[in-house]
Amino acid sequence: MKARGFTKETIRSIGCTNNRFPIFRVGDTIAISTRIKEGGKERVQIFQGDVIAMHCNEASTTFTVRKIGAHSIAVERIFPYHSPLIKEITIVKHGDVRRAKLYYIRKRVGKHARVKEKILTKEEKEQLKAS
Repeated sequence: MKARGFTKETIRSIGCTNNRFPIFRVGDTIAISTRIKEGGKERVQIFQGDVIAMHCNEASTTFTVRKIGAHSIAVERIFPYHSPLIKEITIVKHGDVRRAKLYYIRKRVGKHARVKEKILTKEEKEQLKAS
């Protein structure tokens, strides 16, 4: 399904109105568990990478995740936030960035392509768990 095809009515009909995903931002490293159908079987595949962009358009909200795959080949995927194929999202670490879009990381190689990790205090961790 394309993200543009999602409206409030189609999201309600699919049954994705109450997805309890954690609050994540651009720069965070997340692991997305997606359902994949191969033949007659269905399995869960995890895609882990950095969030480099978010496009907030109500029902058709999307986020772009970038990871470095095998042989140092970068892979980017755009996920619709309200997709029924997303089973779970977990935050691996929070990133400390000062931009809304991290497209400049595409030109970087090696250690320069990493996002700096944000160190959270105990109070900040408790607030994130409560929300």
